[in-house]
Amino acid sequence: KKTKNINSTKNKKKKKSTGFKVLMGFLLVILALLIVGGGYIMGILSKMEKTKINTEDLGIVEEEFNEYENANKITNIALFGVDSVSGEGGRSDSIMVATVDPVHKKLKVTSIMRDSYVYIDGYGQDKINHAYAYGGPELSIKTINENFGLNIENYATVDFSSLPVIINLLGGIDIEVTSDEIEHINGYIDSLNSLEGTSSGHIYNPGVQHLDGTQALAYSRIRYTAGGDYERTQRHRTVLNALFNKILNSPVTSYPALLNDLLPYVETSLTTTDILSLATEVAGIGNNLEQDRFPRDGYGQGADIGGVYYLTFDIETAKAQMRDYIFNDIK
Repeated sequence: KKTKNINSTKNKKKKKSTGFKVLMGFLLVILALLIVGGGYIMGILSKMEKTKINTEDLGIVEEEFNEYENANKITNIALFGVDSVSGEGGRSDSIMVATVDPVHKKLKVTSIMRDSYVYIDGYGQDKINHAYAYGGPELSIKTINENFGLNIENYATVDFSSLPVIINLLGGIDIEVTSDEIEHINGYIDSLNSLEGTSSGHIYNPGVQHLDGTQALAYSRIRYTAGGDYERTQRHRTVLNALFNKILNSPVTSYPALLNDLLPYVETSLTTTDILSLATEVAGIGNNLEQDRFPRDGYGQGADIGGVYYLTFDIETAKAQMRDYIFNDIK
């Protein structure tokens, strides 16, 4: 099954890069758990939409982890941002793996390029972000595990509307915008204002800018600078870091209110027990957040296959690099 060519400007502008927002929801939950507890936090966590997935068919090959003695101590969670407001039926426009690594005392975020040309069970070679549309989070997790040799058993998904909500609740974030980005950001702002009924202003000058939620989302969606999708995923990480630092510098008394507003946007297979357990591990790690992206720069190239753009790369090389990074902390 193939999709229509998405090289047109119109289709590109409709993309909703929201995967990194999932991570912020996840991290915000963890941070809040460190300072509030008891029945109150259990009530807040109940606001998330909980789902169950079939863990027997997630493409995990146990024998592949024999060489990693610490694999069972490291938790990997798939993070999806879908391109539909309801969170259903869309492609996972952004795909990340959140790693809680108590062995190396790190929180890791691994981005997977959405145009990556991989094998999807039942559909053959296709873009990795199509797996979510074909089979939801289960097929997406299976696709990641089978192609990159991971052991993911849980996920979190966030819909399009969450990023502006999070950023506005935090009072905006400061981002350095370049001259190249200035040329494109205002078109995205206008598009989002039209779609969402907002009235955010234009950005006119390069340099550090204080962005509201709509402006930050527009910034994250820019795709037409020289670096293309690679720079776009870097902008995801820039926004992620700005959000993470803003949360860390916010008064802990604000966390319950933020969670109250944020968690209804989150769908996850993690149980409350899972989250409480992860919170304990994160408490011993602190705010040591590290990020990487696969395929790495220089290891992939664009290809036109049947009139559709794909990012092609050597899967075995990417698999080895990702596993070394996640399980052995080797870059």
